[in-house]
Amino acid sequence: MAGPSTAERGTRGMTPSGPPPRLLRVRRRLRPPRRRTLLVTAVAVTLLGAGAVWLLYGSSWLRTERVRVAGTTVLTVEEVRDAADVSLNTPLVTVDTGAIEHRVRERLKRIAKVDVSRSWPHTISLVVTERRPEAIVEEGGRFHEVDATGVRFSTLSKRPKGVPLLEMEPDRSPSSRHFGPTGLRREAVRVVTQLPEKVRQDTRSLRVRSYDSITLELTGGRTIAWGSGERGEAKAKALTALMKARPDADHFDVQAPSAPAVSRS
Repeated sequence: MAGPSTAERGTRGMTPSGPPPRLLRVRRRLRPPRRRTLLVTAVAVTLLGAGAVWLLYGSSWLRTERVRVAGTTVLTVEEVRDAADVSLNTPLVTVDTGAIEHRVRERLKRIAKVDVSRSWPHTISLVVTERRPEAIVEEGGRFHEVDATGVRFSTLSKRPKGVPLLEMEPDRSPSSRHFGPTGLRREAVRVVTQLPEKVRQDTRSLRVRSYDSITLELTGGRTIAWGSGERGEAKAKALTALMKARPDADHFDVQAPSAPAVSRS
């Protein structure tokens, strides 16, 4: 009986290099169909994107239906709404909040700041900050309110109570020519904001001759030589101390707060 061939002897005792064919077939059946999964995922993402676009731009669910206004004190809510000029029944996502802010500030000078935002699903919200009058300027029998930055923002036919009058009487000094009326007005308002609250309430007017020559006139015929707006905190402290020490005085000089002076007429 013939023995095993050379090929049989070479292969006897060797282990197959891969898994059995049956196991390979099972693995193939269990492996997920990648192309089908990717296709389904792509279709789902597309449908979701299309749905989101339709919801934001095409549906009636996210439309602009109302304009909410907060923060007004002098202005009315209707005035702010009219200035905002928001188009209703348009997709909320398309509303240009920057354009609304520009319109409100351009049409209503009393407003110093306005924050515009979308309040989903149907509202545009406006929160306004109105300018506060720190002083007034009289021109031609009319009164212009001036805020803390020197901006003239409102014109009145009658002088408002509790707001000091700026009397602009610039001299011919180099500082007056350098700063001009606008700069001098801004410096005078800066002085107003530095005053102690009680002094501020009693201030009737400020006479402005130059950048460093600002004088306050108070109730009761009292005057204060303040100078410029520089070192305002030190001047306010010196003035408070002088008024406590000499309540009978009618002239106070704090132009040099380290060496204040007081006198009585």
